[in-house]
This record gives sequence, structure tokens and C-alpha cells, in this order.
Amino acid sequence: MRRVTGSQTALRRLSRSLQKPQSELGCVTANSRRFHTKSKDSSEAIATAAKLPDAEPMPPKHAKHSTSVNDILERRAKAGKLVAGTAAYSDSDMFKAPSLGKPKAKRWDHHLTTESLHRQPCVLKQAAKHLKKPGLISLGGGLPCAENFPFESISMKVPAVGRFSEEETRAGGEVVSIGKYDVAEQKDRPGGGAEYDLSIALNYGQATGSAQMMRWVTEHTELVCDPPYADWRSCLTVGSTGALEQALRMFIERERGDGVLTEEYSFATALETVAPLGAKVFGVRMDGEGLLPGDMDDMLSSWDAGARGARKPHLLYTVPSGQNPTGATMGERRRREVYEVCRKHDVYIIEDEPYYFLQMQPYTGAGADGVPPPKDVEEFLEGLVPSLLSMDVDGRVMRMDSFSKVVVPGSRLGWVTASEQVIERYIRHSEVCNQGPSGFSQAILYKLLDEHWGHEGYLKWLMNMRLEYTRRRDTLLAACEQYLPRDVVSWTPPAAGMFHWLKVDYSRHPDAAKRGILDIEEEIFNTCIEKGVLVGRGSWFRAEPDTVPTELFFRATFAAATPENMTEAIRRFGEAVRESFQMS
Repeated sequence: MRRVTGSQTALRRLSRSLQKPQSELGCVTANSRRFHTKSKDSSEAIATAAKLPDAEPMPPKHAKHSTSVNDILERRAKAGKLVAGTAAYSDSDMFKAPSLGKPKAKRWDHHLTTESLHRQPCVLKQAAKHLKKPGLISLGGGLPCAENFPFESISMKVPAVGRFSEEETRAGGEVVSIGKYDVAEQKDRPGGGAEYDLSIALNYGQATGSAQMMRWVTEHTELVCDPPYADWRSCLTVGSTGALEQALRMFIERERGDGVLTEEYSFATALETVAPLGAKVFGVRMDGEGLLPGDMDDMLSSWDAGARGARKPHLLYTVPSGQNPTGATMGERRRREVYEVCRKHDVYIIEDEPYYFLQMQPYTGAGADGVPPPKDVEEFLEGLVPSLLSMDVDGRVMRMDSFSKVVVPGSRLGWVTASEQVIERYIRHSEVCNQGPSGFSQAILYKLLDEHWGHEGYLKWLMNMRLEYTRRRDTLLAACEQYLPRDVVSWTPPAAGMFHWLKVDYSRHPDAAKRGILDIEEEIFNTCIEKGVLVGRGSWFRAEPDTVPTELFFRATFAAATPENMTEAIRRFGEAVRESFQMS
């Protein structure tokens, strides 16, 4: 990974090329189909936009976080109780605010694969829409009877808002429960009682996930990202890894000779997911802030399909915050420049953001006073680097969110947000791939996030996680400053995520003239194992492993080890480097 600033010439050329006026501004009022016991009728316009011209001006910034937690609470109060039974259909338009004056998304038929374009709706899922008819007796679907579910209730002890530590939860956590028939048994309570229970959650559902969790993720996305185009939607996923595999199959295919752009060092599992699909991966050079937009523009502008062995890529996979493995975080300007390049070259973006909310406090040095944390959720939200989704006027971004890094990875629950067209194609795939996320996971997270914490409580939890990871990162960095040979090992303090990227100056190795980088990397790695520490080899993450490496890296994580073990692990790593470099 080169620490360079990118091609300024390319960026100036790009800026001059983007001269056409923005068009296709439309007006869409959402919320046309609802489950609630009371609602206002609204019209819905679903438009088909033309393919993006070769160049359009960068759209102006729109106000950040125009929707507040209070807005959502008021909207829910006006809508009334959510009534959504077994296998009920739902989509984001039922729960988000009206999208007056926002443009409509572009169409992406020219990028979608033959497989994706040929998927048809699942007839059995479509038939479930009739279940909401009063008095209907269903003999049409294979939905098991809830009487035979061997779970009468589920209870769990969880943190109270603002008292999130393990010790506080043990001493004063709150027990929340969900029963099999809560909706029916509580219907006469003030406010209508429960909206979700085990008879709904544990039965078959829609591939989008339950209406109850669809409402929550839609509201959360509106709070955090507020996409600036009208027809965006969300869909629950079985974690981000499964979501990525589905998204890749929607946009790349072997027969077209497709290629995928990503950072020159990228998430190893993502690379392993692309490989069997037959697409070539091309790495874009990076600096400490992530991939370089000027280099990406140069690469695409001079693309030679014959020499590259693939046609010009139309898909970018990127992790903008706390990038895995490098820990790099794009600032707002960098993200806008990347988006601008993608508009110029008509590239669709998969924005993988599992670490987005782990944006940490600035590193001030070992023993130094830290920067005060955000004082409330409004300040926390305002301090987050804007998502690519929040600047996406074209509908060319699919953002992937996950509970894995900020709640529990075993939930295997997340969600994607993209244009209505793309989400509809994603749902068609999910219907025959996994039929939607686990009902257990949805029930547990609904009770925690929606009923118990609410949106504000969850944001406070994320603020707490931010400080937890800041402390962990600072411990690891202090150990690096104490135990690593600074004339050989260098790094940039990560601003987000859970990874620390260590550059080892291969040129200073005594055997650099006669041994390759991979050989020395293996030697250091094996010595680390002998000394009792596991770090990631940089070569595991190379986007183009068949090319000759020019730099030597290792990845360390500060996610799980105790402070004492992290410090000891770095000491052992330092010993391994010194032995390889024959340093005293």
C-alpha cells in the first residue's frame, strides 16, 4: 500500500468532464401501503430513469440527518399499532417518510446479470399476501401450526440504556421476554399490546424479513443515511457475507468477462467469494485513507480489455470505514471523489460497512488526554463520516449493514439498502436461496432494539461501543510504540474498525537482495506462531495475488484480546521481526 495522494491530474480531468446538468428530478410520496391500524392514504409513483450519461455534475450536499428520533416516534404514534401477522408482506415504503422533491434512482438493467434478470417471484411467497384477509381459511401454504412449536417463551437479561457494561448488566440488567401468542393475548391492553411474538417470528416469513424488523432497519437507515433519492428500500439479510455473495451474482458473470474493482488489499472472504464466480479482481492503489480515486480514474480511463483479460469493470466493492485489513477510513471528501469517479465510468458500488459505527476517537498518543466523546446521540450522528449511500443521488450504491460487529455475530442478521429495482432483484434471489433471516434472531433483536432500547437507546449503545474500541485500539498502539522497532515497522493509527495494519520495511532486511517478500513474510509469521502470537499475513488480503508483491504487511486486531494479552502479543511480534531482521 503506497502512501501517496493519487493522481491530481486525473482528478482535474475528471472535474472538467463533469459538465452536464443534473436531470430527472422527480417527486415521490411513499407510505402507500401500510400495516398500521390508522394511516393517511398516499400516492406512489414508481419511475424508470434513463441510464446515467457518461458525465454529470456532482450533486450538491444535502442536509445531514434530516430525520430525528422524535420524528420517527411521532410518525409511529400517528400510524398506530403495527399489525403484521405470519408471512406478512412489507417494504420500506410503508415505514419511511415521504420523499418529496428527491430524484428517482437510475435503472441498472445494463449491469445486472442474466441470472438476476431472469429470476421470477416465488409464487408461494406471493400467495401469502392473501393471509391478511379477515376470515380467510388457509389451505394453500405449508405454514406449520404454531401449537407445535416447542417454545412457549424466550427470556433474556439485557443491559439497561446507559448501563451497558457486563458488570452493570449482571447486577441490574433487565429481563425481557417474548411469548408465543403475545399479540393475541395482549390485544386489549392500552396501546394495543405486543406487535410481534413467537408464533409469527418462528414461522415461515417473507424473504425481506419480518415487517417488525423491516420497520426498524428502514427507520435506522433514514436516521443515519437518509438516502437523497426517492425510491430506496432495505431488505434484511442472513449476515453480510451471504448478502455479498448474492449481490455479486446479481452484478458479475463469467460469460461477460466481468471484473471487480476493490482496494489493493481487501477482505479475504470477499476475494474468495468472487473467485468461483469467474470474475477477475483488480486492486486499486491505496493510501492511509483508503483507495485512491485518481488512480481508479486512471485505471478505468486507460482500460485495455485485451491486456487485462476482462472487460472494463462496472462494479466496485469497498469497505470505506475501518477497512479490512488496512484499517483505513475514507473521509467525506475522499468518498465524494470515489463516488464521482464511479459516476463518470458508470460503476455500481457495493458499500460494505460492518465497522461504520466503530468510528473511534482521534488517537492522541500513549498517556495523553483523549478527545471528549460526543455528548449526545445528535452529536454522535453528526460526527460520523457520511456514508456513500447518503450522497447517492443515482441509486448506484448498495450499502450492506450488519449486527455482527456491533451486537452479536452469531445473529447472522443484517440488511442491505439500495434502489427499489436492485432490492427487488435481491429479494427474488433470497426467496429461493435462504427464504429470509432466522426468526429467532429477528425476535431477539426486535425485543432488544425496538421494544427495549428503541432507536435512541441503540445509538447510545453504539456510542458506548465507540469508546470501548477506542480504549482497545489505544492499548494496542501504546504496545506498538513500546515494543516494535520503529526504524523497520510503521503504521497509521486506525480511525475506525478493529484492525491495525503494520508495514514492515522489507528493503532494510539483510537478505532483501536474495530473498523475496513472501519468503520473509512466511519466516516472520512462523516465528510468531512459535512465540505464541497469531497475526494476519498481508499476502492473505492481496486483491491480485498473482502479481509480484512490492511491500510487506501484517494485520493485527484489537477486537477480543485482553489489554494484557494484546501488549504481550505485540511484544512477541516485535521479537519475531527483530530476529528476522537480525536486530539486537
